[in-house]
Amino acid sequence: MNKIIECIPNFSEARRPEVVDQIMAAVESVAEVSLLDRSSDNDHNRTVLTFAGPPEAVAEAAFRAIKTAGELINLDEHTGEHPRIGATDVVPFVPIADVTMDECVALAKELGKRVGTELNIPVYFYEYAATCPERVNLATLRKGQYEGLKAEVGVNPDRVPDEGPNSIPTTGATVIGARDPLVAFNVYLTTSDVSIAQKIGRAVRHSSGGLRFVKAMGVLVDGRAQVSMNLTNFRRTPIAQVVEMIRREAQRYGVAVHHSELVGLIPQEALVDAAVWYTQLDQFEKDQVLETRLAAAQEKTDFLDELASGAPTPGGGSASAYSAAMGAGLVAMVARLTVGRKKYAEVDEAMQEVLNEAEELRAKLTQAVDVDAASFEAIMAAFKLPKGTEDEKAARSQKIQEATLYASQVPLQTARDAVRVMDLALQVARMGNTNAITDSASGAAMARAALTSAGYNVRINLSSLKDKVQADLLLMELKALEARATELDAAVNEVLVERGGLSL
Repeated sequence: MNKIIECIPNFSEARRPEVVDQIMAAVESVAEVSLLDRSSDNDHNRTVLTFAGPPEAVAEAAFRAIKTAGELINLDEHTGEHPRIGATDVVPFVPIADVTMDECVALAKELGKRVGTELNIPVYFYEYAATCPERVNLATLRKGQYEGLKAEVGVNPDRVPDEGPNSIPTTGATVIGARDPLVAFNVYLTTSDVSIAQKIGRAVRHSSGGLRFVKAMGVLVDGRAQVSMNLTNFRRTPIAQVVEMIRREAQRYGVAVHHSELVGLIPQEALVDAAVWYTQLDQFEKDQVLETRLAAAQEKTDFLDELASGAPTPGGGSASAYSAAMGAGLVAMVARLTVGRKKYAEVDEAMQEVLNEAEELRAKLTQAVDVDAASFEAIMAAFKLPKGTEDEKAARSQKIQEATLYASQVPLQTARDAVRVMDLALQVARMGNTNAITDSASGAAMARAALTSAGYNVRINLSSLKDKVQADLLLMELKALEARATELDAAVNEVLVERGGLSL
């Protein structure tokens, strides 16, 4: 699988479509990048673009868009409902395929340095790329908006940019970072009283005591009060839950929900979850969606065919991740067979938490299948580097060692995740639906097999690592994980005997 990153930059312009067109053209001038969506709002005076592609190409497209926006947008002349500090207000990178969050952070830092140096635009890093805890939250960086930031930079040491000049030009500043996928979602009310939307925004957003993973504010758009939101983890706080809370809060003020809208794109899973909630499909399984079942069948066949081929990748490391992902899938299945059942009402909340984490692990481990294959290919590529001169030999040796270390760390992460799957399997075995207790144990067994296989890959790569101190530290962690897995194995067997009535 090729490396794919998504970028969703926000620009402080919507009322001049010719300006937005030029920014879009800058993005599309990079051949490998696909522009997926454009969303403009005149009241917000803001445009959100969504594009994706290989990391380097996406970063280049983002740079060209920032440059174009800076040439065409003057923040001294900008007004709009949405908070902003820059012509290009925020540029987040999101890992999509065969890319880690750390790689997105590195890409954000490289882009930020380039923007600050070449374009002379102040840059702040946020979310996973933040340089300090105080800068993680985008709202904190936007405090006071462009006007407030312009007054404080150069005076307040807390507002010194991470890159670029310590002064604010008419292009403003740009916030760049790496984050998880989010859903930008707005709900319109049957009133023009923006104060009601503001009160509901306070009630809904997490920072003022509302729902976890929700950022919200109230604004006036097209003469109608709007609750504008970012849902930063739709799995933990589903869209349906957010809408219903807004609906109940609106009733307090004698108004209702008029309609809602998306800004940009949304994962299919989020919409399926909302449909399941509203239709009360309590026994629904996600693979009951025809397209999901077809895609999963094709993916499984493709992977097993590749595994059985004569190619060196995918190999044991990828199979380890695949096995652990199956273990996580079994844990999720048992949790789903427990949630919502009257007999298990006391553990409903705990099982929902297990379900959420198991699904996150399943997604992470599925991605690790390709990451592991790529790590081995990086070693092969390093061995093919030229070695005609002493400098080339030294550079080649360094690259081989770097690739070998990374190829050790990838299966070690699989090992960590596999042990966590075993831990979750023990929890569902102890508390979950007894009719599926052997599925819990099977999940633990799949994860244990993954740990064993991943361990082989860690050890073989560590044997080629020249930095023995680093190798010993990684090996020590692996042995600790194996010891923990042995304890979990024994605990699962005890539960099978005591709760499941099995004879082992």
